[in-house]
Amino acid sequence: MERAGGAGAAAALGQRLAEGGQGHVLRFWPELSAEACRELAAELRGMDVAEINRFFRRARGDGGGAAAAAGLDARMQPVPRDVLGSASRDRELLPRWESRGLAEIAGSRVAALLLAGGQGTRLGVPYPKGMCDVGLPSRKTLFHLQAQRLRRLQQLAEEQHGTPCNIPWYIMTSGRTMESTREFFVKHHYFGLKKENVIFFQQGMLPALGFDGKILLEEKGKIAMAPDGNGGLYRALGAHGIVEDMERRGVQSVHVYCVDNILVKVADPRFIGFCLEKGADCGAKVVEKTNPTEPVGVVCRVDGVYQVVEYSEISLATAQKRGPDGRLLFNAGNIANHYFTTAFLKDVVNTYEPQLQHHVAEKKIPHVDITTGQLIQPEKPNGIKMEKFVFDIFQFSKKFVVYEVLREDEFSPLKNADSQNGKDNPTTARHALMSLHHCWVLNAGGHFVDENGTRIPAIPRLKDANDLPIQCEISPLISYGGEGPCHCPGPPFWSFFVRCITGST
Repeated sequence: MERAGGAGAAAALGQRLAEGGQGHVLRFWPELSAEACRELAAELRGMDVAEINRFFRRARGDGGGAAAAAGLDARMQPVPRDVLGSASRDRELLPRWESRGLAEIAGSRVAALLLAGGQGTRLGVPYPKGMCDVGLPSRKTLFHLQAQRLRRLQQLAEEQHGTPCNIPWYIMTSGRTMESTREFFVKHHYFGLKKENVIFFQQGMLPALGFDGKILLEEKGKIAMAPDGNGGLYRALGAHGIVEDMERRGVQSVHVYCVDNILVKVADPRFIGFCLEKGADCGAKVVEKTNPTEPVGVVCRVDGVYQVVEYSEISLATAQKRGPDGRLLFNAGNIANHYFTTAFLKDVVNTYEPQLQHHVAEKKIPHVDITTGQLIQPEKPNGIKMEKFVFDIFQFSKKFVVYEVLREDEFSPLKNADSQNGKDNPTTARHALMSLHHCWVLNAGGHFVDENGTRIPAIPRLKDANDLPIQCEISPLISYGGEGPCHCPGPPFWSFFVRCITGST
């Protein structure tokens, strides 16, 4: 092992691994090149084996987690109305909330934090999800759309309050996406944003483990690693000094969201304003579940504490319960879209993060057989990946609120390739955005005509996947949420005039 920094250092590394029951990862050391030895040694030196073993024991546990889940239905309570704001049921309050949010943005007290650690594997692409082009007429990627929404929001706040402002954009990547994400932003000149206001940082990685807790090898000289889940955010915030950077910039409110929602309203002023008016330190934006069996987690209280309960943990009888208004009782569908105060994030990083327990996902993990050295492609789950979830910290909130929005306005995730199940794919994402923009034109009093000048009947929403929207795309630089030149009277839009309002790139 002397090829990796001297015999003494190598022996110490081997001893530490052996003491932690993970000495097998050096099984193929004699076969490795000098460079491969150095890379493996560097990876292992940065790995706290005792901590990983502790994570494994806590995550697998003694059945306590399963015991706690037992009887969950009886302990669940729906979100009470006094902590709920609704884009559809509180319409008269929306202007006030929006005004409050824009005032905070104008004061440069709001930041956006993007969770962008995922690869586009399920989409069938070898690059980060944010770089995906879903086939819009403009060919804009998810990153591009979100950046332009931030630019428009800054413009709106400046116009309303007369002062220049910035919305810092923190982007959490993973080891697999950091380099390509950075390069993409550099190539596109940060999509018109100031370079100093786009801050990249990297979430942690954890080794994949066998069911016996042994670290798996991806190659003879490489550990099988995986991101530590979107809840790895909180450890990463501390490791990279992000909260301190927020404080230095004067940021007091942070909007956290996932990269794959094409309709996301980044740093939504209504959401920000609602949370501020409620005095919340933590908030969740939700959509109403479409039916009792929709596979989405629900925001609710369990033993009086707010959390997200996965759909698989709820009995059908409980999922089907309805309130006096006929709505599902547990209808607050989680969409990974959250509000936090900077002060709350600081408390989480400094106090609560170590208390979070990893969730276990059993996976089919390709690995090198320690005995034969052959690469195994398992046909059934053979190990686990450990991760934390971003919503795990709801339990620590002192003032938690929920903001309900319309799915067709704000939620269309991109998770699958077009060739898969016909849901949450590039086609459905593209159609959702064009349908929304079509509605903006109709709401502004506009209409569409075909190539013969015949008026096209207004179909403001798509009813199913077979409906095709009018080809209408409006640049975020023109309108953040339906405002702006969309409301200017003018000639009708041609159905084939795809980019009805584009703005500059």
